[in-house]
Amino acid sequence: MSTTLELLRKYSVPGPRYTSYPTAPYFHTGFGEGEWADALAAAAPDRGLSLYAHIPFCDSLCYYCGCNMVATRDYSKTEPYLAALDREMAATAARVDVSRPVRQLHWGGGTPTYLNPGDIRRLMAMMRQYFTLAADAEVSCEVDPRELTFEHLAALRESGFNRVSFGVQDMDPDVQQAVNRIQSEFLIRQVMDWSRELGFSSINLDLIVGLPKQTVESFNRTLERVVAWAPDRLAVFAYAHVPWLKKHQNLIQEADLPDAATRLGLQQAVNDALGAAGYVNIGLDHFARPEDELVRAQQNKTLWRNFQGYTTHKDCDILAFGASSISQTADVYMQNEKNLKRYQERVAATGFAVERGIKLTRDDQIRRDAITRVMCDLELDFAAFGREWDIAFGDYFAEALADLRPLADDGLVSISADRVSVTPSGRLFLRNIGMCFDRYLKEASGSTQPRYSRTA
Repeated sequence: MSTTLELLRKYSVPGPRYTSYPTAPYFHTGFGEGEWADALAAAAPDRGLSLYAHIPFCDSLCYYCGCNMVATRDYSKTEPYLAALDREMAATAARVDVSRPVRQLHWGGGTPTYLNPGDIRRLMAMMRQYFTLAADAEVSCEVDPRELTFEHLAALRESGFNRVSFGVQDMDPDVQQAVNRIQSEFLIRQVMDWSRELGFSSINLDLIVGLPKQTVESFNRTLERVVAWAPDRLAVFAYAHVPWLKKHQNLIQEADLPDAATRLGLQQAVNDALGAAGYVNIGLDHFARPEDELVRAQQNKTLWRNFQGYTTHKDCDILAFGASSISQTADVYMQNEKNLKRYQERVAATGFAVERGIKLTRDDQIRRDAITRVMCDLELDFAAFGREWDIAFGDYFAEALADLRPLADDGLVSISADRVSVTPSGRLFLRNIGMCFDRYLKEASGSTQPRYSRTA
């Protein structure tokens, strides 16, 4: 048994992905529309804006999906939803300084390109009506290559989108069949060619390891194709099998899921293939070309992490619209109603659909920053962090440092007198490292412990 495999088995435990801290299970329904209105009013005027729109519709169901989505062929469902987005944006814009520049805009889903080209233009026109997009804003959209036309991409580009992210997942026919997502090599190459022809400045591909029927040999063939397509970025997610949260995942046969040794081999295959092709491992699940702004931000220690993954836009409030979407100010998280019908009804009544949220304490903010710095900078400078937060780092995080010692013994981090640093092998275990700083995990036990996907 290899040392790395031993570590994978040892540290494969349920844990958060830390796209937020506190994590979403700790948001509560005691946070309502009044608290969200107060948070919008109190937002710092010097912070930029990041806009997000959630489009929940998909033509078909991918069995692995962990998103809030509705599989339907009834396009008429989009009309009341777009009307609700319009009303929610109007109500939000009335409570913020809309002269604050929008530095980042993202559409996710579901499948944003479920919208026809006319409605793509219509939704972006709504967002521009209520908010002020910076000339150099990062404007991105998640795209399902299936049933996509050139006209969809042209509508995105004409609307100001400059980045696209294609869901590839795996190119093996047996894997595609097992997860109900059939898409050919020709199709992926075609949509990438269209995107380059239209002038998108950045193309991202999403892959997933840990899917049913995957083998190291089959996934290496996928990686060979992906490297040949030469995307600017790749996000390689570990499949989270959470059928207690996503009932449709029961359509996946657990016996078909890769075992621990195979999952390790898949991760190693990703690191080897993308590293050899010149991509930089940002951390956790993101890879980018050396000249990419994510790489530069990591080098400059300005990289950040939020619900959209790694980002260069730390000092922005996220205003998120649509069912299940999560907004964020400097000290507040707010999540919308998840159910599509109830979301639309609530927005029609008040302009908002706040389901739950949380206002961060000072301790929450300190620990969020520590976890984020580990996951973005891959190190924590004790003195610099202590100065920023006016704390004695060693005293404040004495328990966390003690929890990190076994990880240091296993070679995942190195701890010196002035800093903790993630080792190259530790990049596979960033979630475990972050967990050492998580007060909520330490205080929860038994039935109060949220259920997370496994870290490896």
